[in-house]
Amino acid sequence: MPKESLFRSLNSRWIVGEGPDTDVVVTSRIRLARNLRSYPFPHLLSEKVAREMLKQIENLLTLGSSKGDWGRLDFFRMADISSLDRLVLVEKHLISPDLARSQHAGAAVLISDDEAISIMLNEEDHLRIQCLFPGFQLEECWKLTSSVDDLLESNLEYAFDRDYGYLTACPTNLGTGLRASVMVHLPGLVMTQQIGGVLTAISQVGLVVRGLYGEGSEATGNLYQISNQITLGPSEEEILQNLGAVIRQLVEKERAARQALLKSNPLALEDRICRSYGILTNARLLSSQEAMRLLSDVRLGHALNIVPKVTNRVQNELLVLIQPGMMQRVANEKMTEQTRDFRRAALVRQKLSG
Repeated sequence: MPKESLFRSLNSRWIVGEGPDTDVVVTSRIRLARNLRSYPFPHLLSEKVAREMLKQIENLLTLGSSKGDWGRLDFFRMADISSLDRLVLVEKHLISPDLARSQHAGAAVLISDDEAISIMLNEEDHLRIQCLFPGFQLEECWKLTSSVDDLLESNLEYAFDRDYGYLTACPTNLGTGLRASVMVHLPGLVMTQQIGGVLTAISQVGLVVRGLYGEGSEATGNLYQISNQITLGPSEEEILQNLGAVIRQLVEKERAARQALLKSNPLALEDRICRSYGILTNARLLSSQEAMRLLSDVRLGHALNIVPKVTNRVQNELLVLIQPGMMQRVANEKMTEQTRDFRRAALVRQKLSG
């Protein structure tokens, strides 16, 4: 994959791939926070030392990728990436908003060919190893992330304490350094007004609920990221088992809520979904917020076979394509808000018409 295509393509594994329970679960993600013992945390790194560390990690990962099953890794320094392309990487869920804003001399990212693996360098920690899969695939994500981590740990000395585990810049990541998260689509629970109670219950079992782009972002399009909050104490397996058990229950609750809507007033539900589909296929102006809301209805309609021709891939492509950064990058021009709304509407009409 040529490097330039990264900022235009829609070939991320989570976009094009298939996975279990995609009627509710959009993606599964594993992220590991790691630091090197011989270097200060990123906020204390000098520019010279940061560049030395980057070179060491780049050589190890680009040469060592042949030993793993994740393919080639391309290396990008954040200083060489425009603000627009940084935004695109956030919209594709390949880097965090914090890394996108970073002015750190050592900030960088490595990304695999299929974009399933991305490794952020000198964000909050020296290394943030991330794996992103479509559907409900936490275990598969963990295996791939762990294999990258094993390669690194066999060649680098991590900052590790016998009592506290892996040492991190923020104490909330101490221990395993593991954040597992699942992005779920919950329109049924929202429409049946159960979402508040469900999210409260989730927060009481050591999990946290965030928006589309993680910490600090809002839920939009009925999409929520649910992840573990505790990293110190439980093992990686226990963290994954706890999150997995909650997600399985959540999937069943969402499916039950959808069936309840169908049973109570099927005509009203079908009308809502078809109206949303009608607006999307005819509108001339669409804000990103309105598009996300309407596309949520269409995603629900696809799951219930009301609008079956809108495939998961098209839905996932639209999640990225309608965002401001990707729209401008694909068009290769900066746009005013109204121009974006006009182009967004045209893009959605084209995609949904097949």
